[in-house]
Amino acid sequence: MEDRVEADALLNRAPHEYRRAHSALGAIKYAPQNLCIALLKLYRSIVSPLYGDVCRYFPSCSAYALEAFTVHGVARGLGLSVKRLLRCHPWAAGGIDRVPDGGREFHSLSETPKIMLLNHPNLARETTCDRPGHHHGVTQGANVR
Repeated sequence: MEDRVEADALLNRAPHEYRRAHSALGAIKYAPQNLCIALLKLYRSIVSPLYGDVCRYFPSCSAYALEAFTVHGVARGLGLSVKRLLRCHPWAAGGIDRVPDGGREFHSLSETPKIMLLNHPNLARETTCDRPGHHHGVTQGANVR
């Protein structure tokens, strides 16, 4: 039970998925990515609960898209999301389908966005259960076991 509390605390402290700009030019550069992330988060809070847990894949298509936009930006995130949606149909076998590595990197668990922790539960589990107080560098997290 204590491990569950630690994992929940880690999720509560996780930063948001939005890209933070350090200048006005950066804000303009990241505006399309942040807009897409906001729309996906809105969809996940309003529409996804209406469908329930019906996705054949893990993570769900909306969680996959949110991670793809968070890690890869607008152009590649959109491409990966469309490819995933085309694979998602009633005859699909389903299974675990991770967002490919690359793009934005997260060097520690404290800067890893919440969607990454949700889509890669082993990240949180390894830090809270296996090695308390010790974390490895985290790039994207897709291949971390």
